[in-house]
Amino acid sequence: MNKVRYASVRPTSTLNLLSHREIEGVTNHDDNIFKLFRQCALAVLNSGAEEDDADVMLSQFSDFDIRITPQSRGIKLDIVNAPACAFVNGKMIRGIQKQLFSALRDIVYTHHKIIADNKLEDSSDDSVSSDEITDIVFRILRNASVVKPNAHPNMVICWGGHSISRLEYDYTKHVGYEMGLRGLNIATGCGMGAMKGPMKGAVLGHGKQHVSDGRYVGITEPGIIASESPNPAVNELVILPDIEKRLEAFVRLSHAIIVFPGGAGTVEEILYLLGVLMLPQNRDIPMPLILAGPVESQAYFDVLDKFLCNTLGKGVSQYYQIIVGAPDQVAQKALLGTYDVHRYRRTQQESYAFNWQLKIPLELQQPFIPTHESMSQLKISADQPKHLMASELRRAFSGIVSGNVKADGIERVRQHGPYKLQGDQEIMQEMDNLLQDFVAQGRMKLKGEYVPCYRFE
Repeated sequence: MNKVRYASVRPTSTLNLLSHREIEGVTNHDDNIFKLFRQCALAVLNSGAEEDDADVMLSQFSDFDIRITPQSRGIKLDIVNAPACAFVNGKMIRGIQKQLFSALRDIVYTHHKIIADNKLEDSSDDSVSSDEITDIVFRILRNASVVKPNAHPNMVICWGGHSISRLEYDYTKHVGYEMGLRGLNIATGCGMGAMKGPMKGAVLGHGKQHVSDGRYVGITEPGIIASESPNPAVNELVILPDIEKRLEAFVRLSHAIIVFPGGAGTVEEILYLLGVLMLPQNRDIPMPLILAGPVESQAYFDVLDKFLCNTLGKGVSQYYQIIVGAPDQVAQKALLGTYDVHRYRRTQQESYAFNWQLKIPLELQQPFIPTHESMSQLKISADQPKHLMASELRRAFSGIVSGNVKADGIERVRQHGPYKLQGDQEIMQEMDNLLQDFVAQGRMKLKGEYVPCYRFE
């Protein structure tokens, strides 16, 4: 494994100054904050690696180290045994250098500002309101300069799998290219596959239109970034503290959402959004949602549509549109969707940069820790409101994602065996059918044979 034995870097555009308390918080090697930063920093430096197992990366670079050195004119990072792919001619690639300090910025801000205000650590408690959680998300995004005032509403969120076929990947690039030609900006989960393709395509489209300030926003969280390193196209990286705040950041920032083929994580994202859109309070708020893929992926969308309709009711299909093929049509639909959002927010005198009006249920905001106990206690039953059903299904798929790619989830499954899921027999059968289809299509893991981390009972 090629490594750079020593490097020293300074901030390029952010985080030049830290307080003594902030520096102390990320310099104690035995502290959880430092361990979190080290893991995120290694993932950033390993940008572009095609690996979705955090344990593999951590074992390959077990001798990696990073230290913050305070100086009178700012700070610097001293790095030992870093992945060589982050350097050219002995110097760190500028984009990766910026991402590295973005990771430090978000971890420092979250732990020394948000937790210091006694908000984040109690966010799973019912005493913390939905509005307070939304405020946490906004403050993190604002601190990262991802929320930009006076900007035209043109941010398209692209979701999809990290493990997709070459044909599907090329399709996501083509859609990204068409969006770039139309001046649309892109935000994704910042990893590989369907998260990388739209950004690469948009870079070319923006280039043809001489757009010099194109935005390629990567939105991630600590449990994901280690297994899905930021792709090289990301020029704005923000790390939210957990998956629920990451998902809320997506929908609050979006002016249209495109979902490409994916696996369990993509279904989790779709269920989260449908759980929001199915609330009566959100009925009149425009949220363009397009499911798109190449013609060859028609069967994928047939199975996905069937799953959604059979678990959430036939009426769920009114919240999304499926387009196969025709990348230019997908981009045009997204553009027209942003126009609808623009008109609505203008009449409501609402922010273009952050969707404050959207009501997100507390059940979708509270962090879900997928332990074996919590997974077995999920209420996967049709005898509840549809948005709550979507929330419970979202948690089930979140646990499957954790058991697939997150270090703590993988360790739980290794120690205690597969998660046990139980509920209405018809719904469990629909989940099983969908996941078996994903396994057969190779959508659950990049490399090697997939061993299910779940069991239906």
